[in-house]
Amino acid sequence: MGSSAKAPGIAAGRLPAEEIAANFADLHSPLAQHQAFVEADRCYFCHDAPCITACPTAIDIPMFIRQIATGNTRAAAETILAQNIMGGMCARVCPTETLCEEACVRMEAEGKPVKIGLLQRYATDALFADGKQVFARGPETGRRVAVVGAGPAGLACAHALAVRGHEVAVFEAKDKPGGLNEYGIAAYKTVEDFAQREVDYILAVGGITVHYGRRLGAEVTLARLRDDFDAVFLGLGLGGVNALGLAEEELDGVEDAVAYIARLRQAEDKSTLPVGRRVVVIGGGMTAIDVAVQSKRLGAEEVTIVYRRGKGQMKASGYEQELAQISGVAIRHWARPRRLLGEGGKVRGVEFARTQVGADGRPEPTGETFTLAADMVFKAIGQAFEPQALAAGGERLELAGGRIRVDAGRRTSLADVWAGGDCIAGGQDLTVAAVEDGKVAAEAIDRFLRNEG
Repeated sequence: MGSSAKAPGIAAGRLPAEEIAANFADLHSPLAQHQAFVEADRCYFCHDAPCITACPTAIDIPMFIRQIATGNTRAAAETILAQNIMGGMCARVCPTETLCEEACVRMEAEGKPVKIGLLQRYATDALFADGKQVFARGPETGRRVAVVGAGPAGLACAHALAVRGHEVAVFEAKDKPGGLNEYGIAAYKTVEDFAQREVDYILAVGGITVHYGRRLGAEVTLARLRDDFDAVFLGLGLGGVNALGLAEEELDGVEDAVAYIARLRQAEDKSTLPVGRRVVVIGGGMTAIDVAVQSKRLGAEEVTIVYRRGKGQMKASGYEQELAQISGVAIRHWARPRRLLGEGGKVRGVEFARTQVGADGRPEPTGETFTLAADMVFKAIGQAFEPQALAAGGERLELAGGRIRVDAGRRTSLADVWAGGDCIAGGQDLTVAAVEDGKVAAEAIDRFLRNEG
């Protein structure tokens, strides 16, 4: 793909730097102490609370809210982190509106749930500001575990293993840890380098060494890791990008949304990032929303998301869709890209075919088409698992649906290898779900290493 900065209509500095900085300020202002106490007082402290069941990491939500209400913020943070070591990031990026808050009894009774996410952030932010470590490394066991990937699943697994006294070596392909928390989430959701501050807290427990620039299938192999370590955990994520399946995808101005978000997240000065005047985003998930809203906040004049199904089928939550529309993003449903239009090697627009529900329930073309002018087109139709990284010698892992098959303990078809996060069959593309995978796997690995099962 050529440099997007060369394409007409794509430029940096569409807005003054100070306006862009304001556009990328914290999406949700944190609660002040009085606000936290008032919000905590709204909790019914339900017995068999449905919010706990709705949380993938089963945080005792009524407990930590009660601790906030009684002024014991540190204990609240400990309650959260004991179940979810990335509770600080999840308080910022977790779709609470479709998980714990949707299950909140006050949501059912009043249509206004307790602000669980903001209360969780209040507690964890206070702990990080305090700087004190909640966890301590257990007595050394002499056992060594390799973790592939320093994303949420890998870091959660590494931390839990270190707390149990095992030595952990993390192998990360990039030059910074954090995975999608660092590279793939909208910048206005995690300001002030919070992703790295949280990673620093996790690694401070001790017993964890991170090796950067070490990609599975290249600098390291699964076979070698199995030889060198007592157990292996794979938190690979999804390294591939789904293609549109159209000609001309290499036109200047056609971008992978995840790669663009990563560049935006790593830019010290966001006003230097080129963006189109007319932007089209193809997809219906969180990545599509994130890249669309951020394009608008960088100064794009027209931003349109186009999705092949209806509003109710979009993976992005209703809240996120509303955020996009409030930000000035248009969302068009029931259309899929038919061809990319270019001139001189640069994208000029996208022709779409209108769709409708077919007899098999899948979208089918109606025969009608329309065209959207664009000088920048983002592909946000999902990422793909790259199984070839696993094939460098040794036994093969079994796959299911194109991803790694695991059991309830996140064990793979190989007795000494576990996996979690987006790379496993059934992976949910959520930080909180990846953390739970890493935590569950660590418990199983610990039992394995202690010959307990």
